[in-house]
Amino acid sequence: MPLSDTVEMLQAILGAIDEGIHVVDADGITIFYNHVAARLDGLTPEEVLGKPLLEVFPSLDRHSSTLLRVIESGDAIYNQTQTYKNWKGMRVETVNTTLPVRVGKRLVGAVEVAKDIGKLKELSERLVDLQAKISKPKRAKRGAEELAFHFDDILTKSEKMKRLKERAKKAARTTSPVLIYGETGTGKELFVQSIHQASSRSGKPFIAQNCAALPASLLESLLFGTVKGSFTGADDRPGLFELADGGTLFLDELNSMPLDLQAKLLRVLQDGQIRRIGGSQSTKVDVRVIAAVNEAPQSLVERGLMRTDLYYRINVVSFELPPLRERREDVELLVEHFLSKFNREFAMNVRGVSQEVAQLFARYDWPGNVRELEHVVEAAMNMVEGDMLLLEHLPAHMLERALPETPLHTLSSDPVSLLAVKEGCTLPELLRELEERIIGDALKKTDGNVLRAAKLLGIPRQTLQYKLSKRMIPPC
Repeated sequence: MPLSDTVEMLQAILGAIDEGIHVVDADGITIFYNHVAARLDGLTPEEVLGKPLLEVFPSLDRHSSTLLRVIESGDAIYNQTQTYKNWKGMRVETVNTTLPVRVGKRLVGAVEVAKDIGKLKELSERLVDLQAKISKPKRAKRGAEELAFHFDDILTKSEKMKRLKERAKKAARTTSPVLIYGETGTGKELFVQSIHQASSRSGKPFIAQNCAALPASLLESLLFGTVKGSFTGADDRPGLFELADGGTLFLDELNSMPLDLQAKLLRVLQDGQIRRIGGSQSTKVDVRVIAAVNEAPQSLVERGLMRTDLYYRINVVSFELPPLRERREDVELLVEHFLSKFNREFAMNVRGVSQEVAQLFARYDWPGNVRELEHVVEAAMNMVEGDMLLLEHLPAHMLERALPETPLHTLSSDPVSLLAVKEGCTLPELLRELEERIIGDALKKTDGNVLRAAKLLGIPRQTLQYKLSKRMIPPC
């Protein structure tokens, strides 16, 4: 392939990537600039190509420009936040990964992959501003009802959960760090808020932050705050540690926090002091840190996703919340609770669930745990027309997962007779008879409702209607 065709192909590939790509030569002259980078910067490729970088972005200099720094040092820069203005005065905020480009041993330029974080940073700063105005624990409201959770809100018949609640009530009396492990949807924040509300800190702030929700650079500034001028566009802002002073800071999905940021968190846990990004002074804070992970902590440590020293420092008090499949005795209780909740919210009067739904709920493995159960009940409440939740009201994804696993004996009272080999009958005839009897049993259980029978059988309604329309082979 001719060199010119190779170059055109490479340019087409880079132009099609859905991230900003900016390439400069060794003199800082732009030689490639795709449409995504142009959209992020509020420019056109023609306004940038062939021009010196600092001419197009005059607010940058050789130190603040990640491209020029890489050309000067020859070292790659990963996930670096950059805030700047283009020559039109438009402010741009990105997270950049910038790599040196070499031909042999000679450095000939640099390439930068940029992601726009301007909107995300704006939202995170609004969050900090809102948290700064809060002088009481975090409370969401729906109407006049306050939704700050207490231990009484943890509904359970499970002896294991009851023991965990009693242990947590004891832990609420102290200020030690807490680590909670539980699968997604097991109620970790409910547990954390209950500890806070039962503690002497209940009149102080409760602030929750999901560590997986923000890029590392934004998470660090959100937690520790910033000093004006620490980077372009930075203002004096308190971080969540300062805002939670005297109260509780809940860090969810701690395992998503980068290891270097975990080291900074460890220092705060050890000496109780934070230093804003770009600042030189340390500030004493009195914050109880409660962290949660959705994977086994020891496994996270072994795989290098959690620092060993942080694990031992934050794992002073630990709780492992069981998944719903290990506390099936709670399913009925929780269903009643969610029915009551959504009856109030939707102004409905659903009394309960059918026997088939109750049986399905009892044997379903609930991969999304209590959260999934709540969403399933809510979804069914949107479909119900009477006062009882039926199989046909349940979400399709749940039926597809659960009903194919339905044992044959739940569809037939005499499975042995169905499978018995009869003299003079071929295997296809026996299988046809078996299918016919199972379909008939399903229709009987659903009072002839084809849609419900199809869901019970785990097949599309059209497939069941087709089978019913076919001439069946008479029983042998």
